Amino acid sequence: MIVSFTESIPDAELDQFLSDIEQVMRDSGHVQTFAARRNIPVPADDHSPVLVATAIVRLGVADLDALNASFTVPGLGEVIQRWQSRYPYKVVWANHEPLS
Repeated sequence: MIVSFTESIPDAELDQFLSDIEQVMRDSGHVQTFAARRNIPVPADDHSPVLVATAIVRLGVADLDALNASFTVPGLGEVIQRWQSRYPYKVVWANHEPLS
């Protein structure tokens, strides 16, 4: 999951956002692994035709059913609404088989 906040978000707020996403996803039981990191800015970001990542989140799931279920976990909508109202952001998903 590539997360791109529209405006700058304070570091502490980004940490809390990522923590909130992790908590709701782990509580769902559908996610086996979770990792999140901040994007490392580079000059080429200024030329991105789509968006510039603020953070990257990797969710590990067992199978396609678990992946599909992860989009409908209880509490996720509330977390999204709360953060969207404070710091608007966009998300791009990249779903794939495990990378070797």
